[in-house]
Amino acid sequence: MSPEPLAPPAPPPHAVSVLSLSIPVAMGYVPLGMVFGFLFVQAGASWWLAVAASVLVFAGAAQFMMVPMLAAGLPLLTIALATLVVNLRHVFYGLSLLDKLPTEPWARWYLVFGLTDETYSVLTTLPPGTSTRQMVGVALLNQGWWVLGTLLGAVIGTQAHVPLVGLDFALAALFAVLAVEQWRSAHTVLPLWVALGSYALAQVLMPQQALLISIALSVLAGLVLPRWLPAKASEPEAT
Repeated sequence: MSPEPLAPPAPPPHAVSVLSLSIPVAMGYVPLGMVFGFLFVQAGASWWLAVAASVLVFAGAAQFMMVPMLAAGLPLLTIALATLVVNLRHVFYGLSLLDKLPTEPWARWYLVFGLTDETYSVLTTLPPGTSTRQMVGVALLNQGWWVLGTLLGAVIGTQAHVPLVGLDFALAALFAVLAVEQWRSAHTVLPLWVALGSYALAQVLMPQQALLISIALSVLAGLVLPRWLPAKASEPEAT
């Protein structure tokens, strides 16, 4: 009696491609980083300071805000306070990621430092069981695109006066792509309507603080709304 053939090993689970996850972010970060590096150099600073800001600060919108403030000679404490206010929304992002962040201190602290809007959007779509290396790889690669764009823009800024009109729209396009991906992964339109309604209400109440208020309202809605709605929508219908 011949032995039964061994069953083939089960295929490994689908591996998350860090590069493929980061490419959409690169489409926005490289041109926007170029704009920042170019403007930073045009304001009179050295090219290496622009790169150092993207490596050590990595604050996106706050870096753009920093350019006219540095050119005006404002004190560093004022710039730091303004940066804190602009990036205060990351506190809400971090609270929602506490369960997904790795336990290793070095990885946890770097993800806290490198948490941008786009990185948060990518991390929240990662499947359960994603390794620490992959999560850190996404954040590190996203920052690398920003630093690369900053370097290119700074080099261009030191060589010639080149208009970069229109590249700022890349950020709006990037957010649109990430919003669609979040919509597809959630399988419900409810978060999109909550975000739109929160911003509309915040715009009426306090237009100058609309972004911060809308984020707070969205987080509150996520805590209050019944959690069975997405699960119920994904359940198969009974035949």
